[in-house]
Amino acid sequence: MDQLRFDGRVAVVTGAGGGLGKAYALLLGSRGAKVVVNDLGSGRDGSGKSNFADAVVKEIKDKGGVAVADYNSVVEGEKIIKTAIDNFGRIDILINNAGILRDKSFTKMSEQDWDLIHAVHLKGAFKTTHAAWETFRKQKYGRIIMTSSNAGLFGNFGQANYSAAKLGLVGLANTLALEGAKYNIKVNTIVPTAASRLTEDILPPEMFQAMKPELIAPVVAYMVHESFEDSGAVIDSTLGFATKTHLVRSNGAPLKKKPSDEVTIESVKESWSKVVNMNGAKHLQKIADVTLDLVDKLQEFEERSKLDSERDSYWTTYAYNAKDLVIYALGVGASVSNASDLKFLYESHEEFSPLPTFFILAGMCMEAPVVQNAMPPGKHADFTNILHGEQYIEFVGDFPGTEGAFTTRCYVVDILDKGSSAVAIVNSEIYQNKQLICRTQQHIFVLGQGGFGGPRNSKLAVGVENAPKRAPDAVVEQRTAEDQAAVYRMSGDLNPLHIDPNVATASGHQKPILHGLASLGFSARHVLAKYSNNDASNVKALKARFVKPVLPGQTLVTEMWVEGNRVHFQTKVKESGNAVIAGAYMDLKKVSSGGAPAAAAPASSGGALKSDALFAKIQEEVKKNAAKAKAVNGVFVYNITENGKNVKQWTLDLKTPEVYNGAPKSGKADTTMTISDEDLVQVAAGTLNPQVAYMKGKLKIAGNLMLAQKLGPLLKSEAKM
Repeated sequence: MDQLRFDGRVAVVTGAGGGLGKAYALLLGSRGAKVVVNDLGSGRDGSGKSNFADAVVKEIKDKGGVAVADYNSVVEGEKIIKTAIDNFGRIDILINNAGILRDKSFTKMSEQDWDLIHAVHLKGAFKTTHAAWETFRKQKYGRIIMTSSNAGLFGNFGQANYSAAKLGLVGLANTLALEGAKYNIKVNTIVPTAASRLTEDILPPEMFQAMKPELIAPVVAYMVHESFEDSGAVIDSTLGFATKTHLVRSNGAPLKKKPSDEVTIESVKESWSKVVNMNGAKHLQKIADVTLDLVDKLQEFEERSKLDSERDSYWTTYAYNAKDLVIYALGVGASVSNASDLKFLYESHEEFSPLPTFFILAGMCMEAPVVQNAMPPGKHADFTNILHGEQYIEFVGDFPGTEGAFTTRCYVVDILDKGSSAVAIVNSEIYQNKQLICRTQQHIFVLGQGGFGGPRNSKLAVGVENAPKRAPDAVVEQRTAEDQAAVYRMSGDLNPLHIDPNVATASGHQKPILHGLASLGFSARHVLAKYSNNDASNVKALKARFVKPVLPGQTLVTEMWVEGNRVHFQTKVKESGNAVIAGAYMDLKKVSSGGAPAAAAPASSGGALKSDALFAKIQEEVKKNAAKAKAVNGVFVYNITENGKNVKQWTLDLKTPEVYNGAPKSGKADTTMTISDEDLVQVAAGTLNPQVAYMKGKLKIAGNLMLAQKLGPLLKSEAKM
């Protein structure tokens, strides 16, 4: 790697007579920077004088560097910047490092203690930065470091003055990062923990020796280098380790149930657990983002309230990724012994896909209170008396991708009286980015809670359909594993009935039973393979009734009948002959049998992608270096994804050569690569290693893998990937 140097740059380092400041000055000086070594020469309480700065300057010069000393106070920061201008004619880098301590408990802290700390730390950084700012603006270049502390981020006993000043520096840096952006002025904050004059009798001796300033200096030097791109970052570093810190906001919660309600102290208390719940918390970059986020949440609250005014709803979130899809596929019997199942088990497979029944999980409402709340007076529903009777799922939007997050609304549409038992019909609507993706319906049997005089049937129920009275058109058998329930429960249904022998015995079963949805997953896979070429996106809807339980280790027999685009099916246990799923069907967009499914056309991205600029650069460089491109002699296709869906396709035809948006104009690609827009940008920036991306399933490669490796160096050199 080329050495990062500072030739021609002028750096001012305050508090550079020792400790961290000295380490910064020496390192910058050794890499070609001209350094102003500022130090008041005082003790950690701000008193006393010394010639520390001269000693540091001498050390820099003895090693062939250029430096001058400055003994002005940072409170007169303009004098320090003048030293740089008078001696070197410019300033490029400012490291605000000077500091003192006046530690006292808050009750004993005087106003002088408070003012002195703020004068040195906060006002001092303001004064030096303000003095340098106009120069930075005119030359359209500047690198500034503020020095904060963990005491500022988290507080520390006896340091109220110091903590307040140090957190103030973070706010100052954040604002200056915004104001300096268009002038190429980058302002960042370091949170160092190192041995210095301020900590020499605070830290234990062995820790003091280990916390060398020299371990932090390279971090700060990189942060002020011209190649450093971040601005507004807060970087914590010690002992040769660095990490980033930033604020995150919870998703929050409305403080009332309906838009028309008043906010009261009691309603705040009732909502507080949601207000402070940090699950799904996110980092927002600027105040405008906070406003937009708030407006978006208020609009969502209004929209939900309109829906909830019709029925008592329960809202949940559901997130998934490739790992969840693979675990689910294993839970419903997919196996590497069947080559056609690999697309459901291998995240780097070129056609990696969710199974359609996976999305039933997002609509499950077993933990929602809606069933109990909808029960007639005197009746109850809980985990001890409910059974899953029927299941329906319908895809109404684009088929979901291989990762994403949903918002789900579930609500009871009817309560039926079946005599001894009640049946709650529960609908779920599953949204992604406010778009309805699919809907589900569950029939929940509530044992022993019938007899309340309610209706036996409902017009709102999606009905089952009996199989045709003829021999099946196809039959598939598959034995379940003894561990099938143990694997399937990892997809979220942790009911001990499916794993604990004692619970199973108490419930009247000889051993833990298989989940009904696991059995349905087996059957849906069989239909998908037989009549949809394993193309999950070809599925429109599925309906099934659960009849009897299955024991892990038993063999499932799926019988299928085709009528138009509907495949009727029922499932039996081979060992007993008992039907376990009945009245079931899967509606397909197109019924097929054999052959590979046609490749899906990329969905519209709805706008420009970050990677578009990268491909524009590749187009430009290929035109300039046609001979070098032709030497690769290959056709490459990039499928760019967002939220797991293909949204754009680029072809790099290095035989012609030409680069264009779209599929190959003739023939097939030698190599096809599938990667998300965000990940491709990271690969291009060098922050994501392509090999690591491939191993983690973020980059999928089909076709000639060796040719893809040949493409890498070309793109890196010519397209700056």
